[in-house]
This record gives sequence, structure tokens and C-alpha cells, in this order.
Amino acid sequence: MLTELFLRDFRCFTECRLEPHPGLTLLVGRNAQGKTSLLEAACVLLRLQSPRTSARGDLIRLGASTCLVEGVLGGLRLRCAQNTTARRLAVDGAVCGRSGDYLEQSGRVVWMDHRDMNLLRGGGEHRRRFLDFAASQLYPDYLKALRGYERALRGRNHVLKKDAVISWRQADAFARVMAGFAGTLVERRAQLVAALRPQLAGAHAALSGGAESAEVEYAPGFDSGDLAAGLAALRAEEQRQRVTLAGPHRDDLRLTINNLDATTYASEGQQRSMAVALKVAQARALESGFGKAPLLLVDDVFGELDTHRRRALLALLPAGTQKIITTTSLDWADADGLAGRVCRIEGARIAEG
Repeated sequence: MLTELFLRDFRCFTECRLEPHPGLTLLVGRNAQGKTSLLEAACVLLRLQSPRTSARGDLIRLGASTCLVEGVLGGLRLRCAQNTTARRLAVDGAVCGRSGDYLEQSGRVVWMDHRDMNLLRGGGEHRRRFLDFAASQLYPDYLKALRGYERALRGRNHVLKKDAVISWRQADAFARVMAGFAGTLVERRAQLVAALRPQLAGAHAALSGGAESAEVEYAPGFDSGDLAAGLAALRAEEQRQRVTLAGPHRDDLRLTINNLDATTYASEGQQRSMAVALKVAQARALESGFGKAPLLLVDDVFGELDTHRRRALLALLPAGTQKIITTTSLDWADADGLAGRVCRIEGARIAEG
């Protein structure tokens, strides 16, 4: 449980301290006051990544050279300080030289916002990011394999593009490195989807009042077997397109409602229910795999849901889930009789009530 969050020179905040409620914390305020940045800081503290940007410099307040996020999670004091090129991590005052050592001691997170609709409306990169965020929290070997695969993929694509005559010897060397990491990614993604499948079906049934059935299937980006050999068979097409045409970077999810492709045939309401159900399934899979309910960070989602979906979502969340929710209005929360801590955010400042 996150009991304290402290920021310095993070996004719009010069300095800020938040003490989240064990159950529900509502961050209330107009747009562009800093509510989302507080959620983002909690995600950076626990997972060392932002759901909004991959550029570290974006997190640093304009005019500052470094930013700091610090907090207490389950009695452990976590600290993440970074500039545009380097990061310094510590747990209970002991410096962590490797991000993996830090992440082993931090908590698990589920992030929800309006962009979750991209899981249905967007390209495969959105669904792969969903898989990566969950799998990296569940499986200790996943993040290392993902980073290794991505480095090798960048190297191979560079070789395919840089010269008029491709050095296939170099390309094949990168392909062998990719193949070494691909097996771990495929195995873990398949395990994750297997864990998500029953949770998604149950959550979507509750959200739809039992009127619809939802399914998720893993769609690998290459045929089973040796990736290096598979890429060798695609040499002629890669010669033409100058890009790596197979591998986990082409993985996707098949999402269906009542046996129809949800990305194509589902209505907006059905797609919203599927997106919410996917995040509920992620939360439950993390709880099952980790043994503790994850921290739920929800950015202005509940106010967009109708009463049925909102109440169904609250009922579906794992018992004991700590929630930090942003909203521009308390009308829906008052109507649902939610109890917890209310913090008003204005001009990058926090006030109770």
C-alpha cells in the first residue's frame, strides 16, 4: 500500500506531498492543474516508467535539471531521482545499481485512462504495450528479454536500411540474438493471455449485464519455430521493404465480442466495456500472480462511464485494491456514496476536502 508520495520538480510541481488513503483517494480539480501528473509520479515511482511519455526530460519541471519522486510503499521508502540521461534509485536508503533490483521490491500498478480505447481502435502497438506493462510486472525475466530483443531489432533494421546492398551476414547475426530473446517473450505473453482470458470473460459479462461474451487470444507475430530461420525465409521481401517482417514486435491480440472482431464490429459502448474489462482482467491477473492487489491509478475515467458500468467496475476490482482517481467533478462519486480522501488540486497545489 502506498502511504506517502513526494515530488520535487516533477512536471508542473515544484514540491508536493500526498498521503493516499488506504482505499480511495479522489483528486479533484479542473483540467491542467496537475491531477494526472500526480498519478504519473506514482507510476514512475513504482514501475520506473510513465504511461504518458518515454522521454525522461518530459518529466522534469521547466527550468529544473532533475526531478525526484519518493514514497513509502508497504513500509519501504522508494526513491527515484533522474535527469535527462541518468537515473538514481534507492530502497530504504540503499542505492540500487540495477533497475531490476529496485522493481523486485516495488509494487504493481494498473493504469486506466481515456486512451485505453486505443486497445480497440488503435494499432497493434497499443495492445503490445498493454501486454508488456503487465508481463514485466508478473515475470522477472520478461523486461530483460524485451529490452534485449528491442536493441537487436533496432540494430537489424538499421542494417537493412543503411546500405544499397544489405549485409545479410550482419542482419542474420542480429536475427540470432533476437531469436534468443523471442522465446521468452512469446512464452510469457502466452501465459499472460491465458491468465487474462477467464478474467476478461467474467468482467465483460458483468459490465454487459450478461448479454455478451468476450474473448481474448494471443496472435504471435511469427510462426512457431526458430525466428532466425523464419527471417531467412523472408529475405526477398525484406530486401524490398527494408524492415524486419516477423517477430514478437508484430504480436497482437484478437479481441472478440459474441465471436465478432471487437476492433471492427463492436459499438462504441461495447468497445468501452471491452477496454475496461481488459484493465480489470489485468488487475486480477497481477493480484493472482503477485499475491497482492495492485495500485489502481485511474485518470478521469469514472465520470465518463454510465452508472451501470461505473458501479460494475467498482464491484469487479480486487478486494483491498488501493485506488487513486482523478476527476473534474464529485457528482458521480457522491451519487455512488464513495468514501475515502478527497484532495483538491489547483495550480499544482493540494488541499484537503
